[in-house]
Amino acid sequence: MNVKRVGQLILVTLIFVVLAACGSTSEDANSDKNSGEAKDSKGTITIGQINWPENIAVTNLWKTILEDEGYEVDLKLLEMGPQMAALASGDLDVAPEIWLPVQDKSYFEKYKDEANFFENPWYDNGRVGLAVPTYMKDINSIEDLNKNKDKFDGEIIGFESGAGTMLVAQDVIDEYGLDYKLSPSSTAAMITSIKNAVKDKEPIVAPLWKPHYIFSEVDLKFLEDPKKTFGEIEQIYMATRNGFDSDHEKVSNWLINFKLNDEQLGDLMNKIKENEENPIEGAQKWVEENQDVIDKWMK
Repeated sequence: MNVKRVGQLILVTLIFVVLAACGSTSEDANSDKNSGEAKDSKGTITIGQINWPENIAVTNLWKTILEDEGYEVDLKLLEMGPQMAALASGDLDVAPEIWLPVQDKSYFEKYKDEANFFENPWYDNGRVGLAVPTYMKDINSIEDLNKNKDKFDGEIIGFESGAGTMLVAQDVIDEYGLDYKLSPSSTAAMITSIKNAVKDKEPIVAPLWKPHYIFSEVDLKFLEDPKKTFGEIEQIYMATRNGFDSDHEKVSNWLINFKLNDEQLGDLMNKIKENEENPIEGAQKWVEENQDVIDKWMK
Protein backbone atom coordinates (compact mmCIF):
# COMPACT_ATOMS: atom_id res chain seq x y z
CA MET A 1 0.00 0.00 0.00
CA ASN A 2 1.53 3.32 -0.96
CA VAL A 3 1.98 6.23 1.41
CA LYS A 4 -0.78 8.29 -0.24
CA ARG A 5 -3.36 5.49 0.26
CA VAL A 6 -2.40 5.09 3.94
CA GLY A 7 -2.80 8.82 4.48
CA GLN A 8 -6.34 8.79 3.02
CA LEU A 9 -7.38 5.91 5.29
CA ILE A 10 -6.05 7.66 8.36
CA LEU A 11 -7.93 10.85 7.42
CA VAL A 12 -11.25 9.00 6.92
CA THR A 13 -10.79 7.18 10.25
CA LEU A 14 -10.16 10.45 12.06
CA ILE A 15 -13.31 12.00 10.56
CA PHE A 16 -15.46 9.08 11.78
CA VAL A 17 -13.95 9.29 15.26
CA VAL A 18 -14.62 13.05 15.50
CA LEU A 19 -18.22 12.71 14.25
CA ALA A 20 -18.93 9.89 16.70
CA ALA A 21 -17.55 11.96 19.55
CA CYS A 22 -19.67 14.97 18.59
CA GLY A 23 -22.79 12.83 18.34
CA SER A 24 -22.14 11.35 21.74
CA THR A 25 -21.56 14.79 23.27
CA SER A 26 -24.74 16.14 21.68
CA GLU A 27 -26.79 13.19 22.92
CA ASP A 28 -25.32 13.50 26.40
CA ALA A 29 -26.10 17.22 26.45
CA ASN A 30 -29.67 16.63 25.31
CA SER A 31 -30.03 13.87 27.87
CA ASP A 32 -28.78 16.17 30.61
CA LYS A 33 -31.08 18.92 29.40
CA ASN A 34 -34.13 16.66 29.34
CA SER A 35 -33.22 15.30 32.74
CA GLY A 36 -32.95 18.83 34.06
CA GLU A 37 -36.31 19.78 32.56
CA ALA A 38 -37.96 16.80 34.22
CA LYS A 39 -36.28 17.60 37.50
CA ASP A 40 -37.29 21.28 37.38
CA SER A 41 -40.84 20.71 36.14
CA LYS A 42 -43.44 21.75 38.71
CA GLY A 43 -46.49 20.51 36.83
CA THR A 44 -49.62 22.15 35.45
CA ILE A 45 -52.18 24.02 37.52
CA THR A 46 -55.67 24.54 36.10
CA ILE A 47 -57.56 27.66 37.16
CA GLY A 48 -61.21 28.33 36.38
CA GLN A 49 -61.95 31.59 34.63
CA ILE A 50 -65.20 33.49 34.15
CA ASN A 51 -65.62 36.42 31.79
CA TRP A 52 -65.99 38.98 34.58
CA PRO A 53 -63.53 41.92 34.79
CA GLU A 54 -62.19 41.11 38.25
CA ASN A 55 -61.96 37.41 37.39
CA ILE A 56 -60.02 37.99 34.17
CA ALA A 57 -57.70 40.25 36.17
CA VAL A 58 -57.05 37.82 39.02
CA THR A 59 -56.68 34.70 36.88
CA ASN A 60 -54.14 36.39 34.61
CA LEU A 61 -52.34 37.73 37.67
CA TRP A 62 -51.90 34.23 39.08
CA LYS A 63 -50.97 32.82 35.68
CA THR A 64 -48.16 35.39 35.53
CA ILE A 65 -46.97 34.72 39.08
CA LEU A 66 -47.05 30.93 38.82
CA GLU A 67 -45.41 30.76 35.40
CA ASP A 68 -42.63 33.01 36.73
CA GLU A 69 -42.17 30.34 39.41
CA GLY A 70 -41.84 27.53 36.87
CA TYR A 71 -45.39 26.15 36.78
CA GLU A 72 -47.53 25.70 33.69
CA VAL A 73 -50.95 27.34 34.09
CA ASP A 74 -54.05 26.41 32.13
CA LEU A 75 -56.92 28.89 32.38
CA LYS A 76 -60.24 27.13 31.69
CA LEU A 77 -63.16 29.37 30.72
CA LEU A 78 -66.12 27.89 32.61
CA GLU A 79 -69.33 29.39 33.92
CA MET A 80 -69.91 29.17 37.64
CA GLY A 81 -71.96 25.97 37.76
CA PRO A 82 -69.65 23.85 35.57
CA GLN A 83 -66.64 25.38 37.31
CA MET A 84 -67.76 24.30 40.76
CA ALA A 85 -68.66 20.83 39.48
CA ALA A 86 -65.20 20.50 37.89
CA LEU A 87 -63.58 21.58 41.15
CA ALA A 88 -65.53 18.99 43.11
CA SER A 89 -64.67 16.21 40.65
CA GLY A 90 -60.97 17.10 40.71
CA ASP A 91 -60.86 18.20 37.06
CA LEU A 92 -60.05 21.77 38.13
CA ASP A 93 -57.42 22.87 40.65
CA VAL A 94 -58.55 26.37 41.60
CA ALA A 95 -61.82 28.31 41.54
CA PRO A 96 -60.71 31.86 42.33
CA GLU A 97 -64.00 33.69 42.89
CA ILE A 98 -66.63 32.54 45.37
CA TRP A 99 -68.88 35.35 46.64
CA LEU A 100 -70.17 34.88 50.17
CA PRO A 101 -72.20 35.02 52.32
CA VAL A 102 -75.07 35.44 49.81
CA GLN A 103 -74.26 35.31 46.08
CA ASP A 104 -72.65 31.86 45.86
CA LYS A 105 -74.20 30.39 48.98
CA SER A 106 -76.00 27.71 46.94
CA TYR A 107 -72.70 26.51 45.44
CA PHE A 108 -70.96 26.58 48.80
CA GLU A 109 -73.74 24.52 50.39
CA LYS A 110 -73.69 22.02 47.54
CA TYR A 111 -69.93 21.51 47.32
CA LYS A 112 -68.54 22.39 50.76
CA ASP A 113 -67.69 18.74 51.46
CA GLU A 114 -66.26 18.08 48.00
CA ALA A 115 -63.82 21.00 47.73
CA ASN A 116 -61.65 23.13 49.96
CA PHE A 117 -63.15 26.58 50.50
CA PHE A 118 -60.66 29.01 52.04
CA GLU A 119 -61.48 30.38 55.49
CA ASN A 120 -60.46 33.96 54.71
CA PRO A 121 -61.40 36.11 51.69
CA TRP A 122 -58.95 37.68 49.27
CA TYR A 123 -61.26 40.68 48.86
CA ASP A 124 -63.65 41.93 51.52
CA ASN A 125 -65.53 44.93 50.14
CA GLY A 126 -67.85 43.59 47.46
CA ARG A 127 -71.35 44.83 46.80
CA VAL A 128 -74.10 43.37 44.64
CA GLY A 129 -77.54 44.63 43.67
CA LEU A 130 -79.86 45.87 40.97
CA ALA A 131 -78.54 49.05 39.37
CA VAL A 132 -80.06 51.78 37.23
CA PRO A 133 -78.63 54.94 35.65
CA THR A 134 -78.40 57.91 38.05
CA TYR A 135 -80.62 60.04 35.77
CA MET A 136 -83.57 57.85 36.84
CA LYS A 137 -84.24 60.13 39.81
CA ASP A 138 -87.61 58.65 40.79
CA ILE A 139 -86.34 55.06 41.04
CA ASN A 140 -84.18 54.50 44.11
CA SER A 141 -85.42 51.23 45.59
CA ILE A 142 -86.27 47.76 44.33
CA GLU A 143 -89.76 48.51 45.65
CA ASP A 144 -90.06 51.25 43.00
CA LEU A 145 -89.76 48.83 40.11
CA ASN A 146 -93.29 47.44 39.88
CA LYS A 147 -94.91 50.85 39.56
CA ASN A 148 -92.41 51.68 36.80
CA LYS A 149 -92.68 48.37 34.98
CA ASP A 150 -93.61 49.97 31.65
CA LYS A 151 -90.43 52.04 31.59
CA PHE A 152 -88.34 48.87 31.66
CA ASP A 153 -90.72 46.74 29.56
CA GLY A 154 -90.87 44.44 32.58
CA GLU A 155 -87.32 43.22 31.95
CA ILE A 156 -84.17 42.98 34.03
CA ILE A 157 -81.15 42.61 31.75
CA GLY A 158 -78.90 39.89 33.16
CA PHE A 159 -75.73 37.98 32.34
CA GLU A 160 -74.68 34.29 32.54
CA SER A 161 -77.58 32.27 33.95
CA GLY A 162 -75.46 30.06 36.24
CA ALA A 163 -73.86 32.94 38.14
CA GLY A 164 -74.72 33.14 41.82
CA THR A 165 -75.86 36.76 41.43
CA MET A 166 -78.33 35.71 38.74
CA LEU A 167 -79.77 33.07 41.07
CA VAL A 168 -80.11 35.69 43.81
CA ALA A 169 -81.65 38.15 41.32
CA GLN A 170 -84.40 35.60 40.68
CA ASP A 171 -84.87 35.33 44.46
CA VAL A 172 -85.23 39.13 44.54
CA ILE A 173 -87.97 38.98 41.90
CA ASP A 174 -89.82 36.40 43.99
CA GLU A 175 -89.19 38.10 47.33
CA TYR A 176 -90.41 41.50 46.17
CA GLY A 177 -93.18 40.13 43.95
CA LEU A 178 -91.74 41.86 40.90
CA ASP A 179 -93.69 41.41 37.68
CA TYR A 180 -90.44 41.25 35.74
CA LYS A 181 -88.58 38.76 33.57
CA LEU A 182 -84.88 38.19 34.25
CA SER A 183 -83.23 37.88 30.84
CA PRO A 184 -79.89 36.00 30.83
CA SER A 185 -77.20 36.83 28.28
CA SER A 186 -73.46 37.26 28.67
CA THR A 187 -71.54 39.74 30.80
CA ALA A 188 -70.26 41.50 27.67
CA ALA A 189 -73.78 41.74 26.21
CA MET A 190 -75.19 43.11 29.47
CA ILE A 191 -72.47 45.76 29.72
CA THR A 192 -73.04 46.77 26.10
CA SER A 193 -76.80 47.11 26.77
CA ILE A 194 -76.09 49.32 29.79
CA LYS A 195 -73.71 51.58 27.86
CA ASN A 196 -76.14 51.92 24.95
CA ALA A 197 -79.03 52.74 27.27
CA VAL A 198 -77.02 55.37 29.15
CA LYS A 199 -75.80 56.88 25.88
CA ASP A 200 -79.43 57.37 24.80
CA LYS A 201 -80.65 58.16 28.34
CA GLU A 202 -83.06 55.24 28.26
CA PRO A 203 -84.26 53.17 31.24
CA ILE A 204 -82.42 49.98 32.10
CA VAL A 205 -82.06 47.83 35.22
CA ALA A 206 -79.45 45.11 35.64
CA PRO A 207 -77.83 43.02 38.39
CA LEU A 208 -74.34 44.42 38.95
CA TRP A 209 -71.49 44.15 41.37
CA LYS A 210 -68.56 46.10 42.67
CA PRO A 211 -65.69 45.89 41.92
CA HIS A 212 -66.53 46.49 38.25
CA TYR A 213 -65.06 49.01 35.82
CA ILE A 214 -68.53 49.91 34.47
CA PHE A 215 -69.08 52.19 37.47
CA SER A 216 -66.12 54.31 36.38
CA GLU A 217 -67.38 54.55 32.81
CA VAL A 218 -71.06 55.41 33.28
CA ASP A 219 -73.06 56.88 36.16
CA LEU A 220 -75.04 54.12 37.86
CA LYS A 221 -76.58 53.63 41.29
CA PHE A 222 -77.59 50.57 43.26
CA LEU A 223 -81.25 50.38 44.20
CA GLU A 224 -81.99 50.14 47.90
CA ASP A 225 -82.71 46.59 49.00
CA PRO A 226 -84.85 46.91 52.18
CA LYS A 227 -85.23 43.13 52.54
CA LYS A 228 -81.44 42.61 52.15
CA THR A 229 -82.05 39.78 49.68
CA PHE A 230 -78.79 40.62 47.90
CA GLY A 231 -77.07 40.84 51.28
CA GLU A 232 -74.82 43.69 52.31
CA ILE A 233 -71.03 43.47 52.15
CA GLU A 234 -69.89 40.48 50.11
CA GLN A 235 -66.47 38.86 50.38
CA ILE A 236 -64.63 36.95 47.66
CA TYR A 237 -62.97 33.63 48.48
CA MET A 238 -60.88 31.07 46.68
CA ALA A 239 -61.50 27.34 46.64
CA THR A 240 -59.30 24.45 45.56
CA ARG A 241 -59.94 20.81 44.81
CA ASN A 242 -59.50 18.37 47.67
CA GLY A 243 -55.86 17.28 47.82
CA PHE A 244 -54.49 20.36 46.06
CA ASP A 245 -52.89 21.60 49.29
CA SER A 246 -50.84 18.40 49.59
CA ASP A 247 -50.02 18.18 45.86
CA HIS A 248 -48.95 21.83 45.68
CA GLU A 249 -48.29 22.93 49.25
CA LYS A 250 -46.36 26.07 48.33
CA VAL A 251 -48.93 27.30 45.83
CA SER A 252 -51.74 26.58 48.27
CA ASN A 253 -50.03 28.73 50.91
CA TRP A 254 -49.48 31.54 48.40
CA LEU A 255 -53.18 31.51 47.50
CA ILE A 256 -54.14 31.53 51.18
CA ASN A 257 -51.94 34.61 51.71
CA PHE A 258 -53.41 36.40 48.67
CA LYS A 259 -55.19 39.68 49.54
CA LEU A 260 -56.19 42.72 47.49
CA ASN A 261 -57.71 46.00 48.64
CA ASP A 262 -59.87 48.36 46.55
CA GLU A 263 -56.95 50.38 45.22
CA GLN A 264 -54.86 47.33 44.29
CA LEU A 265 -57.73 45.49 42.60
CA GLY A 266 -58.83 48.66 40.77
CA ASP A 267 -55.31 49.24 39.46
CA LEU A 268 -55.00 45.61 38.35
CA MET A 269 -58.36 45.72 36.56
CA ASN A 270 -57.42 48.96 34.80
CA LYS A 271 -54.15 47.47 33.55
CA ILE A 272 -56.00 44.42 32.25
CA LYS A 273 -58.57 46.63 30.51
CA GLU A 274 -55.79 48.67 28.89
CA ASN A 275 -54.53 45.39 27.40
CA GLU A 276 -57.84 43.73 26.54
CA GLU A 277 -56.39 41.97 23.49
CA ASN A 278 -53.65 40.38 25.60
CA PRO A 279 -54.61 40.60 29.29
CA ILE A 280 -51.49 38.75 30.41
CA GLU A 281 -49.48 41.85 29.46
CA GLY A 282 -51.56 43.96 31.83
CA ALA A 283 -51.00 41.41 34.59
CA GLN A 284 -47.26 41.41 33.94
CA LYS A 285 -47.13 45.20 34.25
CA TRP A 286 -48.97 45.04 37.56
CA VAL A 287 -46.59 42.35 38.83
CA GLU A 288 -43.57 44.45 37.87
CA GLU A 289 -44.94 47.45 39.78
CA ASN A 290 -46.15 45.53 42.85
CA GLN A 291 -43.45 42.98 43.59
CA ASP A 292 -43.40 44.05 47.25
CA VAL A 293 -47.08 43.12 47.56
CA ILE A 294 -46.52 39.78 45.86
CA ASP A 295 -43.52 39.00 48.09
CA LYS A 296 -45.84 39.17 51.13
CA TRP A 297 -48.10 36.50 49.62
CA MET A 298 -45.19 34.21 48.84
CA LYS A 299 -43.50 34.01 52.24
